[in-house]
Amino acid sequence: MFGGVFGGGSQKPAQSAPMGGMPGMGQGQGQMDPNAQLAAAEQEMEMVTDMFARLGELCNKKCILQRYSDEDLTKAESVCIDRCVAKYFQVNREVSDKLAKLSQANQ
Repeated sequence: MFGGVFGGGSQKPAQSAPMGGMPGMGQGQGQMDPNAQLAAAEQEMEMVTDMFARLGELCNKKCILQRYSDEDLTKAESVCIDRCVAKYFQVNREVSDKLAKLSQANQ
């Protein structure tokens, strides 16, 4: 889903294979066996968790002051975080769309 697009922080590189190369694929009408479904779900969960961790770290470094004068976020910090998250997801969506188009063009 999102992992590997921005690099860094990932323990394991995302492994991708064409549909025919995945275990359990090609059986009937593109159905995956339960073990392949579980593996795909686990990989997607790992990628989402990694993306969320990188997003939190990136926006925290960019927006949160290192000396805390108040227990709550300031208005400026809150706005900065909102914009940081929005930009991160916008770029991620654009990169994912571009990669999907390139993948479809190569098939």
